[in-house]
Order: sequence, then C-alpha cells, then structure tokens
Amino acid sequence: MEPIWYPNPEEARATWLFRFMEALGFEDYETFYRYSVEKAEDFYRQFFGHLGLPWRKPYERLVEGDFPFPRFFTGGRLNLVEAALLHEPTRLALLHETEDGQVRTLSYGELRAEVARVAAGLRALGVGRGDRVGLWLPMGLEAAVLLLATAWLGAIAIPIFSGYAAEAASVRLKDAGARLLAVQDGFLRRGRRVELLPEARRALALSGTPALLAVRRLGLPLEAGEEDYGALAGEAFPPEEMESMDPFMLIYTSGTTGRPKGTVHYHAGFPLKAALDLALLFDLREEDRLFWFTDLGWMMGPWAILGGLLLGGTVFLYDGAPDHPGPERLWRMVEAHRITHLGLSPTLVRALIPFGEEPVRAHDLSSLRVLGSTGEPWNLEPYLWFFRVVGEERRPIVNYSGGTEISGGILGNVLLRPIKPMGFNTAVPGMAAAVLDEAGRPVVGQVGELAVLKPWPGMTKGFFGDEARYLDAYFAKIPGVWVHGDFALLDEEGHYFILGRSDDTLKVAGKRVGPAEVETAAISHPALKECAAIGVPHPVKGEAIVLFAVPKPGFAPSLALAEEVAERVAEALGKPLRPERVLFVPDLPKTRNAKVMRRVVRAAFLGQDPGDLSALENPEAVEAIRQAAEG
Repeated sequence: MEPIWYPNPEEARATWLFRFMEALGFEDYETFYRYSVEKAEDFYRQFFGHLGLPWRKPYERLVEGDFPFPRFFTGGRLNLVEAALLHEPTRLALLHETEDGQVRTLSYGELRAEVARVAAGLRALGVGRGDRVGLWLPMGLEAAVLLLATAWLGAIAIPIFSGYAAEAASVRLKDAGARLLAVQDGFLRRGRRVELLPEARRALALSGTPALLAVRRLGLPLEAGEEDYGALAGEAFPPEEMESMDPFMLIYTSGTTGRPKGTVHYHAGFPLKAALDLALLFDLREEDRLFWFTDLGWMMGPWAILGGLLLGGTVFLYDGAPDHPGPERLWRMVEAHRITHLGLSPTLVRALIPFGEEPVRAHDLSSLRVLGSTGEPWNLEPYLWFFRVVGEERRPIVNYSGGTEISGGILGNVLLRPIKPMGFNTAVPGMAAAVLDEAGRPVVGQVGELAVLKPWPGMTKGFFGDEARYLDAYFAKIPGVWVHGDFALLDEEGHYFILGRSDDTLKVAGKRVGPAEVETAAISHPALKECAAIGVPHPVKGEAIVLFAVPKPGFAPSLALAEEVAERVAEALGKPLRPERVLFVPDLPKTRNAKVMRRVVRAAFLGQDPGDLSALENPEAVEAIRQAAEG
C-alpha cells in the first residue's frame, strides 16, 4: 500500500518533533527513534527538560528494574497538577460547550484557583491522600477540575463512563474501595435529560461507597447528607508533594473474563506519556486547541485533559451528541472555536458518512491542522472519507494505538514521514515495539503479536489488587516481554498495521467491554441458565454484541424474552452496550473443563471455520448456533 499523505518540508521543520530533534543534533527521524529506545535515560531527561517540568526534587534514575514491575523516576518528587498549571495565567486552558449551546471557559489562572478551591473542599469532606474518588461526569469543566483536584490533595481518581448504569459503576467503586463518588446530576443527550443522580444513589447502595458529591447541572434536588459541588469550601493548601510513582488514577478496563480491571497510573507516568505523545506525534503547541470526542471514563478523556494542559494548549470539552440538533453540529463547533486538532474514532466517522459531505463543506475548517484517530482498526472507505472530506487531502491523520494500560500509544504517526491509509508510520518514540511470532522472534511482513520489549514511563503499575491477573494478561505469552494483545503487521518500509485483538475482548463503538460483564448482566434475568457474548462486525459501530442464551427449564424462547434480556444488559452496562441480537440455544460449546468457547461461537455465527473442535465436550452445540444465526 502506498502512502496517502506526505509531509510538507516547510511545515515539517516547524513541528515540535523537528525542533526537539534539531536541539539534540539529529537530522533524520530514524536515527532519533533509535536513540529514544537505546538511550532512553537521556531521551526522557531531555524531553522533560524541554517541557520544563517543575520537579520538587529531581529524579535520580529514569528506570530501576525490568518487567513486570519497574520503577520510574526514582527519587523524584512532584505533583502532576503543578506541571499541568504552570503556564501563563491569562492563557485559555479549558473551553466547554454543552449540548444546548452554553459556552464556558477557564484560563490557566482561573483553573488553578478553582482546582485549589475544590481540593480544599474535598479535604474538608474527609478525602485524604490515597483515598479513591469516583468521578462520574461527562466531559466538562467540572470533570477536568475534579480530576486535577483529586490529584492536588494526593487522592486517586476513578473516572467512570457517563453512559454506564448503576451496576457497572458500582462494580468499579466497590473494587476500588471508593471513599466518595462525585457525580454530575445529569446532562442533555440529543435534547433529552439524562439524570445520573438517581443512578449514582443506586450505585452507592450497591457498592457501599459512603459519600456523594453532586455537580448540579440539571438542578436536581439533593437528599440529606449529599454534598453540593458549588458549595465546596475549606482551608487552602498547596498541592501535596508526591513520589513519582504515587498513584493518582485508576482507570477500569475490561478483559475477556472476570471483573473489570483497575489499571493503576502514577503522577510521573500517565500525564507525561500523554504530553510526550501529543507533542511528538500530534504536534500540539501552546497556541493550539485540542478536541478529542471522548468521555472522562475512557482513557482518551484524562489523556486529552492532562496531556493538553501539560503542553500549555487549550482543551475543548463537549458533553453532547455529535449530530444534535443536526449533522452539522461537530463541524460548527470546529469552526466556532477554531479547533486545530480533532480526534474522532472510526466508529464516529462511519456514523457521520451517511449525512453526506455538505455538513462538513458548509463550515470553515481552516483552523484544523491535524486529525486524530484511535480506539479500533479502520476500514478503508471511512478512512479515505475522513482524509478527503475533513482533511481536504492535505491534513494528516495521526492514527494512534495503545491503550489504557499504556497511558497512550505504542504505535502512531509522526509528521516527518509519509502516512499510509489505516497505518502507523512509527512506533512512538521511547517505545521499543516489535511484531513477534509465536516463538517471540521479531518478524517483518507477517502477522504477529504486537509487543513492547522494554519498560516505558507511563506503563501501568499493574491491576489494582490483582497482580496475578496483570502478569497473566501481558507477560504469560512471552516471558519478559509485554505482549499487548493486538495482532499486527510491520511492512518492509517500517509501517505498522493493527489487524484486531488477539483475545475475545469486545469493542463496541471503540469502547472495550469484556464478554463476562455482558454475560453477568444478562444472566441476572431469572429465565437464563447461561450465556455467551461475542462481537460481530457492524457497519457503524465497528463491532456489535450478539448474545447467545440458554434458557432455564420452564422458560420458552421468545422475542419478548430476548427484548427483556437485552434491556437487562442495557440497564446494567448502559445503552451503548445493549446487544444487537439475543439468540436462544439449548447449549453452548464448552471444553471438558466447562470453559465456554467464545471463539467457536463467533465462528459458527459468522459461518466461518471454527477450527479444531476436538476439545469440545458437546460439538453438537456448534450446529445449534449456526441454526439460530440463520433463523
């Protein structure tokens, strides 16, 4: 495949990356990349010096130890909030538009004052160093302030997807042992009120979380003992001095089995990795405005907020639908707020294509410099539409792949090299990435496992309270190497392509969810004995959920029962994760040790070769799945 975008020499020389390379004496990117992984100690010291990080106490060594539990910036002390808010007080930090068109702003000085107020108020409520605080809010000023205020006082934030229902939120709160849940009472979505406060009360009852703090966007009345965000007050204090690897955030992500896993991120990790990637890949500068269409509960929410602020840019936040009240909404905001960096998932691009090109072309997008994308592999047609219609065949698409456990990207695009459709023209500087075969040997021109060969600042400290699961997830396949779980291909010209997950994790509209979570929600229906959730291709979402269910004796399959089960999942996990279909079968294909073979279920549903069935206890179940799919 040939490149579709080529760098303009004059524009390339103006990038953050080129100027950084030039300051270090490098003339070509390939040599610089090798330096970043072979001389990592110097690379990171130079980058963070270039960034001007305000260490309270400078670190002694970049890394001590090796996988799976290295330590970074040993001896260093800081607070990430100081790094994020050290910029000119009058410069615009946050710009927020609500779905009903209200626009609010905070300069860096105003943001610091508000974060200090909220941190003091949280401390007055009894939140202290190391306490976990749930943050259940859509993207808005309060979400960013609460994220920073939690870190200011040394507590640990737990971002929660605003589309979740009470059960999904409560699992995360309970697992983390949250001291407090901060929730926005509600927001508008497609013109309708979405009330989160009642769901938050249910989540507290289910999780045992003792306290609730409400941001009153819709003005819902509070009950006795519930705190009002607007009334927070307390004695002011400076940001807590933290060790470099003191945690500041748990982001929960889902695997193929078991409960959601809380990835642990630390003060000198996640924010610095986000800033590095935004600078060297996306070329985000102080005068730029970053808009990534995401949610606080997904990695890209905190990533955009923290990375954008560390670089001194302006972060644009939006809490509504991209096509309400009409298909021009997204493009109107880009024009009105002079957005320079726009990040959209492939799913969102696919959803916008049916509206045609006119809503895009009717707006002045001249402020845009860089397009971004992450969350899932691309299909060619929507990629080309994004490049041609939105990018006007001249703006680069920085495809970006990594994950919550990475704090950002393993692979990406730099603006000094050509970009191939759907691909990545480099591993991210500082990431010693490779594609490995089954024996753990690097390969070129063939599909293998995407892996990272050396530790990097920003990698999660592990899964909260579950070391064994962390080791099994990333270090079981090839000892001593981080195996990420993506199938990838590296071509002869040094371009990477992601070909999909190598496990069963579902990605619906770019949102990862483990089949076990879906199945647990569905099986709460009294009519079900067991079930299996799979992901299947979907023209808009990328992947949709199909649920195969085994009824209990005395319950007959019906369309009404299927609807009830699907609604049960939506109530537990949120409407975005509602199954597209619920199909009933007499049994599920299992191994002799009773493990459900989701791989076989998916292949049978799609009419593909299910592979070796010799381990199945009940191979006849495969034919029943095929018949259910056809019916």
